[in-house]
Parts: sequence; C-alpha cells; structure tokens
Amino acid sequence: MSDQTRQSAGWQIEQSASEAYEQYLVPAIFASWTDRLIETGEIGEGDRVLDVACGTGIVARRATSRVGTTGSVVGLDINDGMLTVAEEVATEVRPQIEWRQGDATALPFSDEEFDVVCCQQALQFFDDPVAAIGEMHRVLAPDGRVALSVWRPLDYQPAYVVLADAVERYIGDEAGEMMRSPFPAWDGEDLRTLVQDGGFDEVSVTIEIGSVRYPSPSEFVRREVASSPLAESIAALDRSVRDELIHRVTDALHAYSDDEGVASPMESYVVTAGR
Repeated sequence: MSDQTRQSAGWQIEQSASEAYEQYLVPAIFASWTDRLIETGEIGEGDRVLDVACGTGIVARRATSRVGTTGSVVGLDINDGMLTVAEEVATEVRPQIEWRQGDATALPFSDEEFDVVCCQQALQFFDDPVAAIGEMHRVLAPDGRVALSVWRPLDYQPAYVVLADAVERYIGDEAGEMMRSPFPAWDGEDLRTLVQDGGFDEVSVTIEIGSVRYPSPSEFVRREVASSPLAESIAALDRSVRDELIHRVTDALHAYSDDEGVASPMESYVVTAGR
C-alpha cells in the first residue's frame, strides 16, 4: 500500500507524507543543507553521531561516510512513519545506522554518549526547545559539539511567503499557519540565547543562503503539500479552486521563474557550540 497513489479530482497525492518528504523535499531542499551542516559539525573518522529529529534520515546517511568503520550513527525521531522510511532508504548504508523512536526533550541515551549531535530544521517544532538543547548537551561527551540549523523568518523565504498566503486564502487560516511553521520569528540572538540557556557557553551563529528549485510552480505546490498534513485538504478542493490557487502562485512567482521551472532563495541559521 505504501507505494500506491490515488487520484482526487485530477490531483495525485502520496499515500504517505513521509514517503513524499523523502521523494520531494530531501533532494530539493535538505540534501544540500545537510552537507553544510555536516561540514560545520566537523564530523570525522570515529565520531559517534546522533541525528536528533532525523526525519527520513538524510543527515544520518550522509554522516556515515565521515565516521568510517570505527564510528557510529544514530537517528532519532518521534514519528514512526519517518523512521520506517528512513530505515527502508538506508538498507545498504554502512556503517549501519541505528534508528530510535524518541522525544528530543527526553533523549533515550546515557550521559556523554556522543561526540557530535546534529539537528536539521527541527528545533522550531519542539514544544520546549531549551529542554531539547539541554538534552543534546547532556548526551555529548567532553569536547563534543552540536550543529543545528533553523530557517530564518518567512520574510527571507520568498517562495514560501507566496505558498503560505495561497493555502491560507484557499484552504484556511490553519493551513497558512502550518506552511509558515517551519520559519520561526527568531533572529540570530534569539537562537544564541536558546542554545546558551540549554547549557552551552561558546555559541557560533552564521547565516547561510541557498535556494530551492522545482520544475514548475504547480509542482512546487503539489510536492510541498504532499509532504505535509495538507495533502488531503488540497486534494479535496474543487478543481477550479485548485486551479485558481496554482494560477495565483504562478503569477506571484513570475520573478523567480525560468526555462527550467521556479527557483527561489532560502536562508537558514546554522548554529554550532562545543560542550
């Protein structure tokens, strides 16, 4: 059933948002940002690495090539669906990744168990981000380091301003808030304070600028929504309403459109700190 799709008024959606996330968002967005995060975390031979809120595991998978046969990688997420996809995708990855279900604010690991803790684009979703940072600090070995990333506010993500406004207009306020939720209103000093409050002293915050590309504005909408809890909502729209939504997004993204589709800047904070 997991690889089946269905049609709703001509709009193809994935049965599993976790599978859509891996198929669409990982290559379009998260893969390139993963490499930056791993570089910043200075993951190396023999390191014991924890990927907190790993999703479908792109950071954990990329980290394995750095730690070699003497290191280890663990991916943790609270969502069983994400972990199922992560395990399926990483079947051939060596060293083998350990996948664990768990809460970032109560990590199921001993003190000082890891050399590097990574967390890509998840801190903004935790109910208690300071507690999560505190747990990352607790499980780090002396001289261990944390590397995490958090999107800059929505104003720095032009394509997602358009998408959030469109789904709010045609689906509802809650849908708009859901699309805005990955982009917290934190600035660099807010993040520095969060990490310091979690127990770290020397904290570095940098701004990284990248981009996202999709083959068309309609595919931008379809793939982003399919990877979110909004898949059913947009599939249920009348075809004419959905066409109007796509038209609105297409017009608004005209300045970011070219012969290969649509490309738009994305900006992220990358935070590192040592124990």
